[in-house]
Amino acid sequence: MTIVEHLEELRRVLIISSIAWIATTVAAFVFHGAIIDFLLRPLTTVLGKTNNHITSTAVFTSPTEGLTIPIKISMIVGVVGALPVVLWQAWGFLSPGLRPVERKFVGPFIASALLLFAAGAAFAYFVMPIGLNFLATFLGGSAVYLPDINAYLSFLLLLILAFGVTFELPVVIVLLGILGIVSSRLLRRKRKGIWVGIIIGALLVTPGADPYTPTALFVPLIAFFEASILILDKVFKR
Repeated sequence: MTIVEHLEELRRVLIISSIAWIATTVAAFVFHGAIIDFLLRPLTTVLGKTNNHITSTAVFTSPTEGLTIPIKISMIVGVVGALPVVLWQAWGFLSPGLRPVERKFVGPFIASALLLFAAGAAFAYFVMPIGLNFLATFLGGSAVYLPDINAYLSFLLLLILAFGVTFELPVVIVLLGILGIVSSRLLRRKRKGIWVGIIIGALLVTPGADPYTPTALFVPLIAFFEASILILDKVFKR
């Protein structure tokens, strides 16, 4: 293919991906009530346990937030919903330029990355009430927690992103091992330092100041790190 033909193909990929994103965004906006209720569930669970008599859910203080928040959430959900189409289009565009051995590895890597990100996001969602309960009740009777929906959703999405991205650790380690940058022997020798780095990283990327959320992050990351060493052993033996 010529450069112009490559650009035409790229244009087609971008158009199809954009159409998929718009379609899933519109669908998400139609059901934005159920989506927001699902995202608010960790908060409402905490408010129910703390006997907050002012409100049992989040509040908004700006008149425009009643519309802008559903739009923003729908756009984010639209990105997630359109991801299979986007990946399919990207694979169709890139696969002709890959060697057979590279194609053999790309599929498992993409599948593993998606599954690990989804696992991290789900884990963050279920861990959220623990850290939120600590933060909301830390002042005791001195003040009452009045949750702003925009601040809460931003906090939740940041937590989901932090867990989802850091759960990609095994994929990154195995990829670096295949490229010859690291080895299982090197990782074992540097194990203590890497453990400390994982703990410090978990403390830095988690948005809350509670001790539970970073703990819930670095424990599985350390387990992932140890599993990655075993995977590298099998890869190199093969």
